[in-house]
Amino acid sequence: MGNDDMARARAELSARIAAIEWRAGPARLAPDIDRIRHLAQRHRLSAAVTVAQLLGAALARGERGVLVHHWLALLGEAVACERQDEAASRTFAAACAVRFAA
Repeated sequence: MGNDDMARARAELSARIAAIEWRAGPARLAPDIDRIRHLAQRHRLSAAVTVAQLLGAALARGERGVLVHHWLALLGEAVACERQDEAASRTFAAACAVRFAA
């Protein structure tokens, strides 16, 4: 994938994240997060896929409110990350575990 394609993919993902940032209710967020995950997967943004999967799981177990907005911010960071390898995915997964430990 060329740099222009990757830049467009990142811009689209960032716009989708911003569009759902303050939408109410996890039932409304879950389909959007799933679409973001699929798009990130198609563009091989593995760190973003990892965070989207973990955010989806958080919504499924009932996470609400401000914590979800922090998850969305971390998802934005994962999209913007230049490294999209397995190590980056593990790093973002660890960040999720540390930042959002119950």
